Amino acid sequence: MNIRLSQELIMQSDKTIDGRGAPINIIHGVGINPQFVKNVIIHNIHIRHIFYGSGNNVIDVVVHFGLRTQNDEDGISNIFGNSNIWIDHVSMSNYVNGLVDAIEGSTGITISNSHFTDHNKAHDLTSKDKIMQVMIAFNHFGNRLIQRMTRCRWGFIHVINNDYTHWNMYAIEGNSNPTIISQGN
Repeated sequence: MNIRLSQELIMQSDKTIDGRGAPINIIHGVGINPQFVKNVIIHNIHIRHIFYGSGNNVIDVVVHFGLRTQNDEDGISNIFGNSNIWIDHVSMSNYVNGLVDAIEGSTGITISNSHFTDHNKAHDLTSKDKIMQVMIAFNHFGNRLIQRMTRCRWGFIHVINNDYTHWNMYAIEGNSNPTIISQGN
């Protein structure tokens, strides 16, 4: 199944996107945007060739809608103010911006068993505070990746048993005094 999103898929709390049992491709459109949510699982999907999408009116509760501006062309973008997010067995490649970005007060994020290729900036983990806790585990960072196969600021990042065989510029970076535990990479 190929899905072309013309507008971001904005997720709500306590939801799962599960592609087990069928090849699910989100391709040639915009990506997934879980903002201010908790308890989200994204499992076994392929996300490729993501680019800018225009904004539009979105409904956030039954009696309110507002203008959502242009997306920032990440595959799974702006994990913003979220908690308990698990991204597992996801294949991602070829975007304008980042593959997975977690920012601004997000915590309890795990990115595991996934495959990333053909991109400049894979993961940007940025927060203005130190509450961010992220685990990057058992992933394959494949061909034609340049940098940010986890770049983090502040927070606590556990990077364990990832394959960085094909990195170009650098694999793991920390600035603004994060705590990074890197094991078995």
